[in-house]
Amino acid sequence: MSYEYIGPGLSPKTSQYRITLKLYLDCSAMGGQLDDAVPLTIFSKLNNLQVGSVITAGMIGEQTIRFDPASNPCISNPPVDVCYKIRSYSTTITLTDDPDGYIISYQRCCRIENIINLAGGSGNVGATYFCEIPGTNVLPDAYKNSSPRFTTNDAVAVCGLSNFTIDYSVIEPDGPGLDSIVYSFCSGYIGASQGAPTPAQSSAPPYKDLSYLSPYAGSGPFGIRATINPKTGLVTGTAPAEIGQYVITVCAYEYRQGKLINIHRKDIHVKVSDCIPLQALLKPDYSYCDDFLVSFKNEQLNPPGSIYIWQFGDNTPADTSADIEGRIQHRYADSGTYKVKLKVILAGQCIDSTTTLAKVYPGFYPGFTSFGTCQFTPIQFFDTTRSRYGNVVKWSWNFADPTSNADTSHGQNPNWLYGSIGLKKVQLIVESDKGCIDTAYNDIEVRDKPVITLPFRDTLICSIDTLQLQAAGNGVFSWVPGPTIINVNSSTPLVFPKTNSTYQVSLNENGCINTDLVRVRVVDFVTLNAGPDSTVCLTDTIQLRAVSDGLRFSWTPSSSLNNASLKNPLAVPTGTTQYRVTASIGKCNTVDDITLKTVPYPFVNAGTDTVVCFEDTAQLNARIVASSFSWNPVNGLSSGTILNPVAYPAKTTTFTLTAYDTLGCPKPGIDRVVVTVRSKIKPFAGNDTAIVMGQPLQLSGSGAEFFKWNPGFGLNNTTVSNPVAILNENISYTMQTSTAEGCFAIDTMHVKVFKTKPDIFVPNAFAPSGRNRLLRPVPVGISTLEYFRVYNRWGQLVFNTNEPGKGWDGTIGGKLQDGGTFVWMVRGKDYTGKTVSKKGTAVLIR
Repeated sequence: MSYEYIGPGLSPKTSQYRITLKLYLDCSAMGGQLDDAVPLTIFSKLNNLQVGSVITAGMIGEQTIRFDPASNPCISNPPVDVCYKIRSYSTTITLTDDPDGYIISYQRCCRIENIINLAGGSGNVGATYFCEIPGTNVLPDAYKNSSPRFTTNDAVAVCGLSNFTIDYSVIEPDGPGLDSIVYSFCSGYIGASQGAPTPAQSSAPPYKDLSYLSPYAGSGPFGIRATINPKTGLVTGTAPAEIGQYVITVCAYEYRQGKLINIHRKDIHVKVSDCIPLQALLKPDYSYCDDFLVSFKNEQLNPPGSIYIWQFGDNTPADTSADIEGRIQHRYADSGTYKVKLKVILAGQCIDSTTTLAKVYPGFYPGFTSFGTCQFTPIQFFDTTRSRYGNVVKWSWNFADPTSNADTSHGQNPNWLYGSIGLKKVQLIVESDKGCIDTAYNDIEVRDKPVITLPFRDTLICSIDTLQLQAAGNGVFSWVPGPTIINVNSSTPLVFPKTNSTYQVSLNENGCINTDLVRVRVVDFVTLNAGPDSTVCLTDTIQLRAVSDGLRFSWTPSSSLNNASLKNPLAVPTGTTQYRVTASIGKCNTVDDITLKTVPYPFVNAGTDTVVCFEDTAQLNARIVASSFSWNPVNGLSSGTILNPVAYPAKTTTFTLTAYDTLGCPKPGIDRVVVTVRSKIKPFAGNDTAIVMGQPLQLSGSGAEFFKWNPGFGLNNTTVSNPVAILNENISYTMQTSTAEGCFAIDTMHVKVFKTKPDIFVPNAFAPSGRNRLLRPVPVGISTLEYFRVYNRWGQLVFNTNEPGKGWDGTIGGKLQDGGTFVWMVRGKDYTGKTVSKKGTAVLIR
């Protein structure tokens, strides 16, 4: 909404103004969404009370603006639905010149549904549009001001995640130099409601801001990557990723003589589309600090077919080998700062280019160390960054102290006093004078006292020995009591107690102290019992279990032990063996023996694996050297109490023979025999058939690997599955099929020989309730029945088959058919491939 000062009114101390309202509507708006006139309400800025009655502004024009996809061929998949109707309303009013000025307001509901940057249902949210006429309190002639006017009415294409520019500049009708304009994003306002979408008068100010959905806000309607130039009003940046409508409100602040006299607002919905504009886009500079092989990439995804031309600034030829996203690698020969140029071309007519700086200085390795761990003393940090080119000039430390908001430093080697204990993930960001920036992390554990690490806290020595104690940690060590200690301020002192003693160690880390204890027990001799003699099964493993207070052990012989220096090693004696163990504490030692007698496992041999035919038997022949035995499973054996039972398993079975003896080995001997049962043979010599005399008949048997046909009369081969027979008389063939193990089975087929040509016979009548209950073909000398079809007198197909032996039973869909004449057709091929076809009629008799 804008206003224009026309001049003095007809009454003293009054002024005339022309009020103009521009409403931007979606092109799909219709019916009740389109107002021919709008009500304007005037309020005093002094107390927000209504001034006079509501005035009406009539529509003075309508304009449709639409983005033309053909206007920018450099956008892939351009939007076709960016369209606005701009309805303009105007009226002239007379106002008394007022020290505080006026607010003129219009409210309407509702906004479109699913606005991305608004919280809640945007379709229930209205809008408030208003302008402010300044009073004489601001400046004596401020009431003569005319508000700025936004100039651009174009429909622009804003593509998701792509750079864009929208012009929100204004013109100043009061002439150049009088007023200055400052632009910023601002919040839109709520107004009206779904229950009363067209109120007769506006509610009084102040007005409530729109509720924006995080991370959006009135000051950032497109998020953090879009900004407005405060001097030019150009909105630029990168559009959000989510496609849809966004509310953007821009405020033009009008200053005169350094004082704010007016704020002019434009509230509009901008659509972000899924289009892709062509653009060469790079950051101002890049630092490459890892390798001479560097990677470049256009920062924006361009339309398919875009060609990228890279020049790397090192006098190498231009490179066009980038992938479809503009990614490319280039290896520089030396370090340096290079000016890189990128040109993007699409379809020969869309071109964009840009430049950047590539700072190639590889060999930058950030790092740091620390000294100290105590909460009550400052921990010192040391930068250890190495740089092959240039020097580190900036440091940024974050000490990760949750008790402080100032736990940072920009010094090279700072220190920090922590306010809490625990693991701290310290961060160091370093930057070189060559532009290299990198980050290092270290986990620092802060403790309430320094850590003392002891390899042991309780040990045993012999009274004639000297023992070296050991401790590790950051700081200064001291040990007490002193009379039996050598080097009391060392981390590795020597002690020589004659009786049981406890030593205390102290660690001082910059005044932070921790203590711990080491107990040293003293003995005059070593106790040892190697254990009782025992009997074991030969090839078994047994663990030796010596009882001793010794600290070191040595067993002999060692060849059958897994580790001769263990207190309780594993032994696998190959015969009766005497083991000797020596136990030591320092210089003191003692010796003991243990004898292991070995007894072999009971001998057992279950016999050789065998294969039997289905439902056949196998003779098992087992041998043992033992006092008793058992079979498992017993099912499938003629007897479980003899070594040579007959096996008759129904399927392949593993029979386990277990034998025991009384010679000292408590474990059984075990062996297994597998009886493999061949699957049952299913012989099939073929279906009985009928042929013509002298015609070749191809037999096809199945069942097992080997075949034998009998008699051999008329056959070309009696030992194959598919011999050919040429016959002059009826015959029955017996086929025996067998496996390599001798398993066999028999089947028979009958061949009827007709002394006629190959033919297909069909009866001329059938009675479903009598003997001849099916109407079916009888093929003679036919190898393949292609079809047999039956039709009723109306030409309807009532039966169809290509299987010999199948026929029609006089029903359709299970319903009995009336008696009468039916037409049949049949076709097949004889054994020479010749086609035989016939047709005729048959009578259904009921």
